Amino acid sequence: MAAKVFESIGKFGLALAVAGGVVNSALYNVDAGHRAVIFDRFRGVQDIVVGEGTHFLIPWVQKPIIFDCRSRPRNVPVITGSKDLQNVNITLRILFRPVASQLPRIFTSIGEDYDERVLPSITTEILKSVVARFDAGELITQRELVSRQVSDDLTERAATFGLILDDVSLTHLTFGKEFTEAVEAKQVAQQEAERARFVVEKAEQQKKAAIISAEGDSKAAELIANSLAAAGDGLVELRKLEAAEDIAYQLSRSRNITYLPAGQSVLLQLPQ
Repeated sequence: MAAKVFESIGKFGLALAVAGGVVNSALYNVDAGHRAVIFDRFRGVQDIVVGEGTHFLIPWVQKPIIFDCRSRPRNVPVITGSKDLQNVNITLRILFRPVASQLPRIFTSIGEDYDERVLPSITTEILKSVVARFDAGELITQRELVSRQVSDDLTERAATFGLILDDVSLTHLTFGKEFTEAVEAKQVAQQEAERARFVVEKAEQQKKAAIISAEGDSKAAELIANSLAAAGDGLVELRKLEAAEDIAYQLSRSRNITYLPAGQSVLLQLPQ
């Protein structure tokens, strides 16, 4: 009796395990920010896009293909030429995501690795087309305009493949060695020209200062000559008296000066 009970329990457990495996294989999860496309072995890719959550499918007959519909970054480096035939190295950073409603078409026509197949080719195409409209100098001075044109053209091109570009930006922009050396040489020449202009302006200012100083000396000499002509030797005698007064004042303040009375005999006591 006990053996039959255990045998029944074993069969029930086996049936329950088989049923659980079947149910588990008929369930699948779609995480947040993802969408699923169902591939049916008999009818092909279904047009219905499955949203987030847990869903049922027919085991073996149906298979879910999960797509990430969140924005993802991708850097695309491109080497191209400018309008004046300068080599330009550009790196474009793209934030992209697929259009959820077009996932069946994307999976059917492009595949799961749609970003690898589409983004590098269309980015290279658009960048070469836009950069060729500007010369090297304009790429630097009008970088915002270049970035905007690349973003507009690339967004329109990506939409034909069912992709949305949330952001497009130029993160790296360099030129060839020859152009870089030419720019550096130009900068050096401009600095030398500025230095030479400063030297010339300084010489001009010094020349003007010398002229003004000479004119001042000439005017002073003219005034002195006029004063001598008007006052005669009286002006000279006045200047002598002023100079003598100043010398006497300076000597009176010195401790090393001894005054000897005039017309008297002065005995100096010298040590023996």
